[in-house]
Amino acid sequence: MLELERKLMSKKNVAVVMGGYSDEYKVSLKSGQLIYDSLDRDLYNVYKVVILKDEWYFLDDREKKSPINKADFSVNLDSGFTVKFDVCFNIIHGKPGENGELQAYWDTIGQKYTGCDFYQSALTFNKKDTLAVLSKYGIPSAKSIYLRSGQEINEDKIVAELGLPLFVKPNQSGSSLGISKVKEQSELKRALDFAFAEDDEILIESFLNGMEVSVGVVDFAGETIVLGITEIVPHKEFFDYEAKYEGASEEITPARIDDETRIKVEEIAKRAYDSLGMSGFSRSEYIIMNGTPYMLEMNTNPGFSPASILPQQAKHYGISIKDLCGNEVEKALAK
Repeated sequence: MLELERKLMSKKNVAVVMGGYSDEYKVSLKSGQLIYDSLDRDLYNVYKVVILKDEWYFLDDREKKSPINKADFSVNLDSGFTVKFDVCFNIIHGKPGENGELQAYWDTIGQKYTGCDFYQSALTFNKKDTLAVLSKYGIPSAKSIYLRSGQEINEDKIVAELGLPLFVKPNQSGSSLGISKVKEQSELKRALDFAFAEDDEILIESFLNGMEVSVGVVDFAGETIVLGITEIVPHKEFFDYEAKYEGASEEITPARIDDETRIKVEEIAKRAYDSLGMSGFSRSEYIIMNGTPYMLEMNTNPGFSPASILPQQAKHYGISIKDLCGNEVEKALAK
């Protein structure tokens, strides 16, 4: 029997699934590499699978590509051996791994995977719907206006209702792509065009003047825990793509807040997670204004590169990346 075949039969096969259809795929490849490097080789056979718009492929140790069989998410190797995966570790940011598409496909073929289910993925990828649902559980958010592409836009009404400055953002997009801060009404048209380039639905939100924090929440060893509260100090106007991934911000863990505010943020973050029936990694953004945390969004496949916030919070909490990732795999195997 080939060495690979013996290896495959003795341990669980885990595919770290990375890539995606949006500009976030570059971040996803970095996130996937950290997870690939961190999973325990004594317990798992770990493989890389890359999903892009034009191709889905398995990547071996020599970086050789083999196409994924979409009928059952398996791969046929040159040796003639077929690899099937016990668990897919989903770390795609944006479509199709964070909006429910991939989860629905995996559910259909009976493939186990990490993270939240189809419903939670689809819901949280839609900022408007997430905030509407969470408002029923007493979680506050900014005042907002929702627009679809082609809809008549009354700039005077928008400014009168929300005031200035305001934020314009795609309703379904990640990594702060397509977001603008509008200080003058003359800037609104350009901001709308910028957001509509990312999505045909946008959200225009009132400005919340306060501290931005990023809160990591996971279910670890059967308990919902807040990994940490990170204060975001952007070097630019707000926490955009450049600030998130190119070092144009200062991220302070733990955030410089008093115990009363910390407890309030932790309580709301856990309530949001549990109210949505979440599982797996999550990172939510809040603005703390006058002691009250206002939710901006929830990310169900947050950045997981070495520079990303969630791994930093795990380190501060005292959970190793190896244990955090292993916990996700074991939960998926138990489904």
